[in-house]
Amino acid sequence: MLPTSEIIGIFDIENTSISKRTRDFLTKAEKQGRVITISYDLPRSFVIAGKTKKDYKVYISQISSSTLLKRTGYIDSL
Repeated sequence: MLPTSEIIGIFDIENTSISKRTRDFLTKAEKQGRVITISYDLPRSFVIAGKTKKDYKVYISQISSSTLLKRTGYIDSL
């Protein structure tokens, strides 16, 4: 569980990994030890979270980005 105040972004891994910039970002984060794999099932999304831009982690999840967004309650607050 993450505090919603620390969530920087929730991304669909299939759609965003098409971009070379995203792949480079994820590769760099992994080399820096910032990637945390939540489950070893097929990854469907990743969440970038942290208190500051320099103190971020990338969480790889088997849960879809739309489900994670719903669980934040952000849509309900609109």
